Amino acid sequence: MNKQIEPDNLLDFLENTAQKYPDKPAFGTKTASGVYEWVTYGRFAERVDHLRAGLAKLGVGRDDAVGIIANNRLEWAIAAFASYGLCARFVPMYENELPKTWQYIVTDSAVKVLFVSKPGILEKVREFPALIATLKKLVLIEGEGPDSMAGLEKVGQANPVASQRPKGDDIAGLIYTSGTTGDPKGVLLSHRNFTSNSIAGLKMYPELKGPGDFSLSILPWAHSYGQTAELNAMMYKGGAIGFMENVTTIVNDMSLVRPTWLIAVPRVFNRIYDGLWKKMDEEGGIARKLFVMGVEAGKRKRKLAAEGKTCLMTNLKFGLADRIVFKKIREKMGGRLKGAMTGSAAMNVEIANFFFDVGIPTYDCYGMTETSPAIAMNASYAYRLGSVGRAIENVRIEIDRSVVEETAKDGEIVVYGPNVMQGYHNKPEETRQVMTSDGGIRTGDRGRLDEDGYLFITGRIKEQFKLENGKFVFPAALEEDICLNPYVANAMIYGENRPYTVCLVVPDFFSIEQYAEKHKLPGEMKALVESKEIQDLIAREITEMLKGKYGGYEIPKKFYLLAENFSLENGTLTQTMKVKRKVVLERYMDKIEALYR
Repeated sequence: MNKQIEPDNLLDFLENTAQKYPDKPAFGTKTASGVYEWVTYGRFAERVDHLRAGLAKLGVGRDDAVGIIANNRLEWAIAAFASYGLCARFVPMYENELPKTWQYIVTDSAVKVLFVSKPGILEKVREFPALIATLKKLVLIEGEGPDSMAGLEKVGQANPVASQRPKGDDIAGLIYTSGTTGDPKGVLLSHRNFTSNSIAGLKMYPELKGPGDFSLSILPWAHSYGQTAELNAMMYKGGAIGFMENVTTIVNDMSLVRPTWLIAVPRVFNRIYDGLWKKMDEEGGIARKLFVMGVEAGKRKRKLAAEGKTCLMTNLKFGLADRIVFKKIREKMGGRLKGAMTGSAAMNVEIANFFFDVGIPTYDCYGMTETSPAIAMNASYAYRLGSVGRAIENVRIEIDRSVVEETAKDGEIVVYGPNVMQGYHNKPEETRQVMTSDGGIRTGDRGRLDEDGYLFITGRIKEQFKLENGKFVFPAALEEDICLNPYVANAMIYGENRPYTVCLVVPDFFSIEQYAEKHKLPGEMKALVESKEIQDLIAREITEMLKGKYGGYEIPKKFYLLAENFSLENGTLTQTMKVKRKVVLERYMDKIEALYR
């Protein structure tokens, strides 16, 4: 029996699926009346054909760059696959970004045609064609007429052009990293990078069958995680994607789309977890008692199972909570979830266990933009909580201990496989710094492999720092745990060459207001943040939750509460919601210095 040849380009993902499932739903958009309207694969492929021909009419061809400034939407996918059918490069950008960043990316990648989602964004880029030599055309998605996407599709419909088959090594897209320590770099990802990664990832989740599977789109496609794990994977399988309206409507949108699979980051689940506890605290009574009973029974059940034991009473308690409370949680999330995968940071083990108990298993995965992105994944048939799973098919992980202290049991994670990028666009020196001579890539992350090949992330080499006493601190894990506290929205640890660590804390302003109201504390938020009672509360909460899990030298000795959140708007967060450490340090170094006096 001949082995089936797997596609090595994204155009085949679309054309194969559209041929097999022309009448199956592909993308769903929430209307003003609050219902989802679905576009079939057949209709989607039609619109891709029309736009591809329209782009060809504008002179777009092999290796030209087509850019887009838009959040996830149907037209984003149409523009991407239309570009692939001309062997062009697709360059996505975030709506919530500074115009100077758009200009840098459009210039650096030599974008020829730029799609923009809304008239407001069009106004911000109106002058780009006069400033950027390569940029020939601006196309408005939400508009009509010759300069709109609809107009361009009409031109293409009247002047059809056959698709061109990209080669596996052709560049499919440039994804610009908004790194925590420097300027964005354009990551060159080939068609084979993307296709091999989606196919290998799907093999880890055999429960995803294709038609009949639905995802609620939360993660931005402008990042490789969203593209590979959701858009390209669902396109390959013939699954459907519903677009969330916005972050505040996720629960409602889930009840309408009824996803079978969720692709998110740990912070989404952290917030759901915190929200459930808050709701139970508010309701009180029997509902809270059953919820607590279920949580405790779940913990007991796991402990017994690890010892090869079981307990009838524990099982009865858990079953009762499951039928009355946990079932409602599943129904709130659509009632069909088989599981979820998370990336960008390690899932808190306690929270991961909770969702397993509820019946929504969440699987930690690991990757980076430069590896398309997946490197390792937990799966339903092979997972180890606390780890990020085992290497996916055709990917090899090595641990380089030569770059860390001699006594360390971990090292830098080095990755080999078809997922490794082609390099950084126009940045040969930066490419040489991360690529090994034998085709691997240095991730910059520290980790270790256990005896069964499960990967555990231990820190970030660029972000680690050494205290005065010579001990190393890896701030990311500390910060993630600190952010689990209901009084904390964000945090950043510092302590390089200092006698102890300190912590900048962004309070959860809503929780602080509730606390202030309950304890009759007067004043506006700025005054509350500066008050000794609130400062002592947060310091106490953080210190207590870190005790026993971290060494005394890692736990911050002093804290400074910020009255302003880290955000995209003030430049302190990346688009993937990671703290830009360099920016934060520059902005608040005077506050940090004061903590050491």
